[in-house]
Amino acid sequence: MRRRSSTLPVVDVFVVLVALFSGAPSPWAVVKGSHPHCKKLRGNLGAIRPHSVTITEFGAVGDGVTLNTKAFQNAIFYLNSFTDKGGAKLFVPAGRWLTGSFHLISHLTLWLDKDAVILGSTDSDDWPVVEPLPSYGRGRELIGRRHQSLIYGCNLTDVIITGHNGTVDGQGSIWWNWFHNKTLNYTRPHLVELMNSTGVVISNLTFLNSPFWTIHPVYCSHVSVQNVTILAPLNSPNTDGIDPDSSDNVCIEDCYISTGDDLISIKSGWDEYGISYGRPSRNILIRGITGKTQTSAGIAIGSEMSGGVSEVHAENLQFFGSHTGIRIKTSPGRGGYVRNIYVSNMTLDGVYIAIRFTSHYGEHPDEFYDPSALPIIERITFKDVIGDDIKTAGLLEGLEGCSFQNICLSNITLNVTSKSPWNCSSIHGYSYLVSPEICEPLKERISPEHCSDCYHLSDQKWISSE
Repeated sequence: MRRRSSTLPVVDVFVVLVALFSGAPSPWAVVKGSHPHCKKLRGNLGAIRPHSVTITEFGAVGDGVTLNTKAFQNAIFYLNSFTDKGGAKLFVPAGRWLTGSFHLISHLTLWLDKDAVILGSTDSDDWPVVEPLPSYGRGRELIGRRHQSLIYGCNLTDVIITGHNGTVDGQGSIWWNWFHNKTLNYTRPHLVELMNSTGVVISNLTFLNSPFWTIHPVYCSHVSVQNVTILAPLNSPNTDGIDPDSSDNVCIEDCYISTGDDLISIKSGWDEYGISYGRPSRNILIRGITGKTQTSAGIAIGSEMSGGVSEVHAENLQFFGSHTGIRIKTSPGRGGYVRNIYVSNMTLDGVYIAIRFTSHYGEHPDEFYDPSALPIIERITFKDVIGDDIKTAGLLEGLEGCSFQNICLSNITLNVTSKSPWNCSSIHGYSYLVSPEICEPLKERISPEHCSDCYHLSDQKWISSE
């Protein structure tokens, strides 16, 4: 277990107790059988950079007041000369380092020492305005451009953001106020965004108070987010934790997340822009995630999923005091697909809805979307799920005329307070050992002839044909 910030002892004690008394594996335990690309990315943390500088060498002052944007920019500009000489490391020592947005470079390690805090400026002018993502066609919140993230990179290879549990604090409350007051001129910035990059590792850090989504890899390959803590007030707007977007070969492991929106949200573009861009999110491994969100889901897919989402494995999950455990969000006009999703070993406590499919969710970017572009949702498996103090087991709403297919639930036990534990429409699938009793569209028993329909259950020996 990595050392955590002294501000979270109560949370850590709660997590450990849940793991002990539920019989579930600890979310911080090392799980065997990691995907090869996850192991390789973790190995990159040991990369030795032959060239290293400290941010103070470029005039930075860690008093929490002095603006250090130029110091970060100058340091990285200097280190750029070493990208073809084995790479470089930028060391951020203990202190409070106020800065606006800055760009990373390839073959760079950004290292935050213990008690180092990178603070996002509260002046919006220190967050440059950039073009919208092509798979969104406009800013996510407002038509037009968007603010650049605090830590940003594009077209990079081999980037590591890590440290001894240092902190990146976006100081997002001013952005949340502008959002609530409807005084934003552009879409809010993320805390960390890497675009069109490969070989990205983010680990051993705490991320606080993002203005918008916290960690956003978009159009990326081979990304690892490991051993991070992400915190924002539970009522802060749209402060998603980790949002892999049109990205592949992504590993998200051993994280604690408590925010005002989805803890993890998998995306792939918005309506006609996502369909046109056509880059799916696929081969995503999520495990060892613990957290809380009062308004949203522990793991969500969508609602922007127009480029497609597939081959997602999520395991060893613990969500408490939350609105929803797992949610798939889509809508007519999205197009795309969500298929081959496998969720296992999930423990829920005090969750309003355990599993939710929403087929009419969210707005559209403009009037040019095609309402006849219907999403395909198929081969979704939930296995080995337990829950206590659950309001509703499942609210599973497919699309009329385009039902969600091959939804499979196995070995699920939920203590539910509602008299109507399942509400299902326009879905079809199978089940085995589900309590409370499953809804009619999923009552057909999983049997050997159905195994190929149920994603990742084809090799299960426990299925009986009786």
